[in-house]
Amino acid sequence: MKIVVKIGGAALDDDATLAKCARSITDLVHDGHRLAVIHGGGKALTRLLERLGKKSEFIDGLRVTDAETRDAALMVLGGMVNKKLVAAIQACGIPALGCCGGDGMAFRARRKEHKGQDLGFVGEICHVDTSWIEAAWQQGGVPVLASLAMGSGGEYYNVNADEMAAACAAACKADALIFLTDVPGVKDASGSVIPWLSTKEASQLAAGAIVSGGMLPKLDACQQALRRGVGRVRILPAAEAEMLAQFYFAKLAVGTEVTRV
Repeated sequence: MKIVVKIGGAALDDDATLAKCARSITDLVHDGHRLAVIHGGGKALTRLLERLGKKSEFIDGLRVTDAETRDAALMVLGGMVNKKLVAAIQACGIPALGCCGGDGMAFRARRKEHKGQDLGFVGEICHVDTSWIEAAWQQGGVPVLASLAMGSGGEYYNVNADEMAAACAAACKADALIFLTDVPGVKDASGSVIPWLSTKEASQLAAGAIVSGGMLPKLDACQQALRRGVGRVRILPAAEAEMLAQFYFAKLAVGTEVTRV
């Protein structure tokens, strides 16, 4: 199977959780599956911006990105976070190729419009060339991609990692897209995790402001992936990453699966 895994949140900050995620990814590769990993690193980026004296601003879970913030994202996401994740996977015995979406012109982006508000250098994916991902797979490796993409004028754009993971999964015709995150799943109005959630119900939760912040682009990414032919989509807590290998073959008791109906 082809599986795209998005890693974000605490999984990238906590060494033990990151190691657990890396082991689960390499276990799937050993089982004969093809894995691509997309990652963000927003918390690390926020910390660097704070040291630079810059305040982070978000609109519906999307980071407002001026030129200085974009350059910081290149440093943090394309550098430190990417190489840390590559090292964790390779420590488990599988070669990993780390780069950002702009490398090889694999992910092309245009400036993202969001409710008439200017987000700066925030992009949305408009084209994906999977040849570099497939080349890594042919060599038995795992492509690890930071959520940065290239614009038509040669400029880099900061891309929401959930959205990039959905675009990657759709372009690769993935059997599954899995989000490993620092939340237990999508919660209803009472705070309980919803194990199964249709795309219609996801839209209703967003419209009713029951979900907010970073969960909004995540749910939108889930819906986009399903509409574009990805087999299954699930949000899993990174702390339970050992369940990753069972995702496609068993009914899991953790996280939220988003379904077409």
